[in-house]
Amino acid sequence: MAKNNYDALGKSIVESLGGEGNITFFTHCMTRLRFNLKDRSIVDEERVKGLEGVVGSQWSGEQFQVIIGAQVGDVYNSILKNTTIEGAAKVSEEIKEEKKKFSISTIFDAFAGCISPLLPVLIGSGMLKIVTLVLNLTGAISPESGTYIILDFAGDAGFYFLPVFVGATAARRFGGNMGLGMMIGGMLIHPNFINAIAEGNLNFLSIPVYSASYASTIFPAIIAVFVMSKVEQQVVKFSPTAIRAILEPLITLLVMIPLTLCLIGPIGAMLGVYVTAGVMWLYNTMGFVGVAILAAAWPFMVLTGMHSAITPYLTQSFATLGYEPIALTAIIIANLNQGAAAAAVAFKSKSLTVKSSAATCSITAILAGVTEPAMFGINLRFKKPMVGAAIGSLIGGCIAGLGQAHAYAFAASAGVFAFPIYITDNIMNLVWMVVGCAVGMLGTFISTLILYKEEATDSTEESSETVEASTDMTGAME
Repeated sequence: MAKNNYDALGKSIVESLGGEGNITFFTHCMTRLRFNLKDRSIVDEERVKGLEGVVGSQWSGEQFQVIIGAQVGDVYNSILKNTTIEGAAKVSEEIKEEKKKFSISTIFDAFAGCISPLLPVLIGSGMLKIVTLVLNLTGAISPESGTYIILDFAGDAGFYFLPVFVGATAARRFGGNMGLGMMIGGMLIHPNFINAIAEGNLNFLSIPVYSASYASTIFPAIIAVFVMSKVEQQVVKFSPTAIRAILEPLITLLVMIPLTLCLIGPIGAMLGVYVTAGVMWLYNTMGFVGVAILAAAWPFMVLTGMHSAITPYLTQSFATLGYEPIALTAIIIANLNQGAAAAAVAFKSKSLTVKSSAATCSITAILAGVTEPAMFGINLRFKKPMVGAAIGSLIGGCIAGLGQAHAYAFAASAGVFAFPIYITDNIMNLVWMVVGCAVGMLGTFISTLILYKEEATDSTEESSETVEASTDMTGAME
């Protein structure tokens, strides 16, 4: 089929199915378009089968499948481009409007778009961590019990496998293949890869692979899948139709494997090497101001995956000093303020969906110190709450820094349950930390109430899309 006939075929298929209004969702596999329809009685199956370029059609349960062949991706993209129908890889505004000006806002929008569909995963994992934390603190279960172990690793799974989840949602956002996107993410946390880089001297065609840990990271997978989507487009463009189904995944992966492991993945990790030195420089030269700056900057370090570089510094500080003077204090304050910002959104929003999500995210951040749901699902999504959280973190960091609040142990949770690590013979160490957190959260709440303006558009649309995306993801991978 000539490429200029894809638009005509796509239009005819949609018309035969009763028009755009009769299609609730559609996706595709290797050879078939798969449609979920409102009313199957108005589908003209005979017309569909008679269209040039259609091999056949069939019903599978309530789903109508149109068999196209190797060109199915081209017809699928044509329908997405020329209609308003929701698809498993809906063309984003960035793809449709290639001439749109580059800005920081577009970066945040793209980033939030990759994370928002994962909100149920992040909230569920965060709430599981809260349950295990509370059960342990109250003595209801022992950390050695099977129940605790299962709940603990189940909660961790939602965060550990984030590169895989993000691989899928980033592919959906950028118009790439979701299966390949998940494969890129899974590759970064494969046990054999982790073991190989731990042993050292890993290379690809003599190109060294940088030793880094990608578990629970987001930024490397998003960048890698963004590049993958561009590579995939070129492969599809120049591949012969007859063997495209083989060449598209093979060539895309052969290009992306070394590019991801040798260049894209290490970028965030290499930047993180300098974080420890930067943190200590802040404290040694700025004192309490350094705590405030780190507290305000911490969410953005998490955003780029640079936060994992702080662990070596923490270990060294406790080993040599017996305490840690800046990072944990800033992290706890920042986490609590992410929760406070989400709480302000829940308080001010008129949307029941936003209220519910924001309240749940707030509880997760404040009690368990798990900020991903609040940060990515609420604060980054609406942008202004991130500014409010930064303001509150500056205030809280200044107060705790002035009182020289030092942490004396690793925290099991960077939320309110982390306060015991500030208990020493000097009770004021704990008091300064609690006061700093309380005033900072109040500042965040007030700042967010002032800055956050709810849009006039229906704010529940994206949340409902999230549910649909998670439900239909299975079909997209068939």
